[in-house]
Amino acid sequence: MLTVRRSALYEAWFRWYARRAFEKHFDKVRVRGARALASMDLKTPIIFYLNHSYWWDGFWSQLLSETYFKQNLYIVIEYKQLVRYRFFTRLGAFSIERENPREAMRSLDYAAEKLAEPSEKQNALWIFPQGVIEHVDKRPLKFFSGAAKIAEKVLRRAPAIYLCSAVTRIDHIEEQKPELFISFREPRRLTKETFPNPKSLTSEMERETETHLDELKSLVMAREFGSFETIVEGAPSVNRWFDELRAKFGISTNPRR
Repeated sequence: MLTVRRSALYEAWFRWYARRAFEKHFDKVRVRGARALASMDLKTPIIFYLNHSYWWDGFWSQLLSETYFKQNLYIVIEYKQLVRYRFFTRLGAFSIERENPREAMRSLDYAAEKLAEPSEKQNALWIFPQGVIEHVDKRPLKFFSGAAKIAEKVLRRAPAIYLCSAVTRIDHIEEQKPELFISFREPRRLTKETFPNPKSLTSEMERETETHLDELKSLVMAREFGSFETIVEGAPSVNRWFDELRAKFGISTNPRR
């Protein structure tokens, strides 16, 4: 497996690169619920589990960590992908090879070890339990059990762990470029006494993600953005640029003039 080889220089470069990529390709990045996570016990590690619907997944974990959490960020990437883009190990990524049970177990053990190790910052794992990219509205969701098994392993080393549902949706609203919506729910704190079992917990996570995605879809469809915070605003798209140019030079939109 490929392990984390964190580099402050790479992290600084990627923060710059990712933010500019979002500014280029999205009209806005809107986030809901992240501020509420500030009340977490930062000594307790956390697993963020997310839907896997877009090529962009994973890019914005660094952006969110920088904006809100200031955590030790870890992210799981398929071995065959991480081999191609090995520099992600410098940013907190490590590999998993689901086709090889022995190697997959090594990855789960490694994740638990990293989450439970002492740190001045909160240790955070971002994981996409679907394993493959699927349409955001596909139902039912089917998760691999890796996230639940990692949580179980962490609880052998630490007194508690948080599990937090986070979901994303990309939609065109009123601009040429799409908007990215990211929503967090209140984290669930698990201990040895309250941990169910990996199979049951995985099913609960699937249902939680489904209802969370449906909630986010309803908010986007209704254009109810009051609970969202805009953390990135992209460069003007063609239509906005033209509207600003027309207003600047007093060009009328009246077809009779």
